[in-house]
Amino acid sequence: MKMIILIVKDSDADEVTQALTADKYRVTRVASTGGFLRSGRVTLFIGVRDERAELVQELIRSKLPPLPSGEKRATWFVIPVERFEQV
Repeated sequence: MKMIILIVKDSDADEVTQALTADKYRVTRVASTGGFLRSGRVTLFIGVRDERAELVQELIRSKLPPLPSGEKRATWFVIPVERFEQV
């Protein structure tokens, strides 16, 4: 299992979240701030099976194409999950 932690501008978060949930991925959304001028950010936590991690990253890339200015639109981390539990 993998945990994808995605940090994205709040203006881009809705489109990414809707695309992920439409494909039946569970997403936890947390408002955050950071970067230049403390601009609004959203952190998304997405837990996926190992074989689905690359598909999620491709979906994110498709929803956040590069900007003409070269500015980065998102940062994400893919972290292995040794164990998870739901109660």
